[in-house]
Amino acid sequence: MLTPFKQIVVLVLDGFGVATASEGNAVTAQPTRNLNYLINNFPSATLQASGPSVGLPWGERGNSEVGHLNLGAGRIVSQDLPRISKAIANGEFFQNSVLLDALQHAKKNKSRLHLAGLVSNGGVHSSEEHLYALLAQAADNGVKDVFIHMFTDGRDTPPKAAVESLDRLSKKILQLGAGKVASMAGRFYAMDRGLHWEVTEKTYAAMVLGEGEKSQSAREVIGQNYDKQVFDETIPPTVITDREGRPLALVRDGDAVIFFNFRPDRALQLARAFVDPKFDKFSNRYPVLQNMYYATMTAYEKNLPVNVAFPQIVIKEGLSEIVSMQGWKQYHIAESEKYAHVTSFFNGGQEEPWPLEEREIITSPVSYEQRYANVPEMSAPKIAQTIVQKIKDGIPFILANFANADMVGHTGIKDACVKAVKAVDECIGIIAEAALAAGACFIITADHGNIEEIINPRSGMIDKEHSMNPVPLIVAGKGLNLKKIRGHGYLELASLVPDGVLSDLAPTVLDLYGIPKPAAMTAVSLLPTLLKQSE
Repeated sequence: MLTPFKQIVVLVLDGFGVATASEGNAVTAQPTRNLNYLINNFPSATLQASGPSVGLPWGERGNSEVGHLNLGAGRIVSQDLPRISKAIANGEFFQNSVLLDALQHAKKNKSRLHLAGLVSNGGVHSSEEHLYALLAQAADNGVKDVFIHMFTDGRDTPPKAAVESLDRLSKKILQLGAGKVASMAGRFYAMDRGLHWEVTEKTYAAMVLGEGEKSQSAREVIGQNYDKQVFDETIPPTVITDREGRPLALVRDGDAVIFFNFRPDRALQLARAFVDPKFDKFSNRYPVLQNMYYATMTAYEKNLPVNVAFPQIVIKEGLSEIVSMQGWKQYHIAESEKYAHVTSFFNGGQEEPWPLEEREIITSPVSYEQRYANVPEMSAPKIAQTIVQKIKDGIPFILANFANADMVGHTGIKDACVKAVKAVDECIGIIAEAALAAGACFIITADHGNIEEIINPRSGMIDKEHSMNPVPLIVAGKGLNLKKIRGHGYLELASLVPDGVLSDLAPTVLDLYGIPKPAAMTAVSLLPTLLKQSE
């Protein structure tokens, strides 16, 4: 019988899926010695990480927020995307008081309604369906001056998908008779989450002051940038003007703004710039907008002074809370790109730490134009060394995130992706040695796939998006050694049918501690399945 563990280390490899060897699989491009050792010698499985298995619509790729919510919750968490889409389908969306108040504010003040957000069918941060519903709602309520500040994707979609998104939007505008595109910006500028305030400032200045590049149509913006080999993600903030060069619409005093992104982490910086009365992150001083109604689709941050259309549903009795209830210390660490994921997301929407929960953020290296292709190791070595010390300190529960596979995977640059995998594997070895020497249980999993599919298997084109692939679950520790050692490591995982879903992690961890799971955790422990491999 397995003796319960007193210390467990959970390492989430962000964007690290499981797939067979291929030209586009950066994991199989070189041997992953440490990862393969753990897979060959300890129980392993794969987990579904997309679609209904994580609370998303069928065929929808998983993402980091959704993944961490499910990992920590111990139940499949219905996500904001289907929740809002359901409200549209049953009509509740069009009666939403926050959204209606925004329309009434614009009508009362004879001002403009601005709809800002990512216009993309990627389904990770926003939904085109939600934007269309806002346009329909405005038209039905007689709001005439409706302007769209269109952020382009190219990260969760192909690099030139903005053309099709604009085509769909233009047809909807023509059908409804409401809406004009007033500005455009690639998500690199409009949706930074790494505290690179200078790029956020460029987006804000375009929306409020009309500063930046100018063009007379959204289609012209896209075409001119494509001609310069600048694609969706990095289209610079551009103001749409009339023939005399005057901006079609700037955000002014008395206006109403609805930020329709439902995912908070990449919407927060720009939202803060508009509504935080103490905001001081920009290099220039801007006039404070007066009498503005600012709404967000979901809650971006506690105490942010905005009107929230769909308030967050906080998950109770998740893994972190249960650990805290034992009177145990816990430690959550990530670099700044993924800090929210190991804190509020993993904790089910709980922003404040639980009692005895310590959090640490390691600054992500700044690498703008190539993003993280030039520093594929990112901050993983620093995180690994910190974890080793926390293991020695005897912290009962340690949660960590390595951002490399996702962030470097999004560059689509294979050489960098291969280097990122190598760096991660080296850090896995460092942590595994310390954890196993201390008698701890070391668990490796992931939130979604990415780096294992950087070339689309159907088109042969570079693929910077997340994948639909399952993710690994490796559980190493004393008493868990396989009697029959495997020989193919990662590739062995690729041959497996998934045994569970992401939400099965939490009850599995509790089972390893010997703690009964609460009734709210409807997922199942995979420990019995894993132990069969050791028989």
